[in-house]
Amino acid sequence: MRVITQQSLGGPEVLTIADAPEPRPLPTEVLVRVRAIGLNPLEARLRAGEFPLLGRPPFVLGWDISGVVEDASQSWRFRPGDEVFGMPLFPQAANAYAEFVSAPALHLVRKPASLSHVEAAALPIVGLTAWQGLVDLGGVREGDRVLVHGGGGGVGHVAIQIAKAHGAHVIATASASKRKFVEGLGADEVIDYTAVEFTEAVRDVDVVLDTIGGDTVERSLEVLRPGGHLVTAVAEEDTALIARYEAAGMRFSGIGVDPDPVALRGLVELVEQGRLRVHVQETFPFERVTDAHRLLDAGHLQGKLVLTV
Repeated sequence: MRVITQQSLGGPEVLTIADAPEPRPLPTEVLVRVRAIGLNPLEARLRAGEFPLLGRPPFVLGWDISGVVEDASQSWRFRPGDEVFGMPLFPQAANAYAEFVSAPALHLVRKPASLSHVEAAALPIVGLTAWQGLVDLGGVREGDRVLVHGGGGGVGHVAIQIAKAHGAHVIATASASKRKFVEGLGADEVIDYTAVEFTEAVRDVDVVLDTIGGDTVERSLEVLRPGGHLVTAVAEEDTALIARYEAAGMRFSGIGVDPDPVALRGLVELVEQGRLRVHVQETFPFERVTDAHRLLDAGHLQGKLVLTV
């Protein structure tokens, strides 16, 4: 089996492919032959040593997978040959940059025929983050006004569609180059953050979903209606901001995504209804993981990057 390992903190050029023994599934786990692997900006940050979520390198990156069950002898949920996808074990190491991944059966769901393996691998982290932020935490419902920061990115472009599917009026921030893309996802309003201050362009928002961080989180307080809710995927531990929001009568929630088969099935239902699609900007063969990470490092992606195995 081939796996991707890291030898230092120097950058993507140090990612290498090596041989490793094939994993064996533990009780309640299944062994998946991986067909595609979704890449996420978090993995570039881990690779660069920005924070020690997985300890010190070398380690194997990756969580988002889509593939075919190879061994299900320890679980009744799947059979060999089933096509599945998911985000196993997050935030623990899933070692997903590999040809085989041993994963808890509860962290996977069956891949719908309407999704390719590439599309399915692109969906879990961004889809679960958006779903848990908007549906589980934000409680978005019909008629709500929702502001999505970073509407053209991985989480943002899925969040727009989830909010629309729940009947919300969706406003998204995005660069001018992504306007048509974001409008095509169903956004009712698009704010070009390079030309317009969003605080001057929108008011009376029920839920803000933040994927940007920095002063965007602080300034979002100005656009919320009384009792509004800010959900952020990048500033969840800022106690000063939490206190400021609460003092203003607003809600502030930070989200760290969890494996969630119920939410995954919710995403699958939207896919099958034609109300959700995940956009893949580019795919790379497994051997070109270095090139994929260089593009990941550059940022400003439209949707997701995926490795094919």
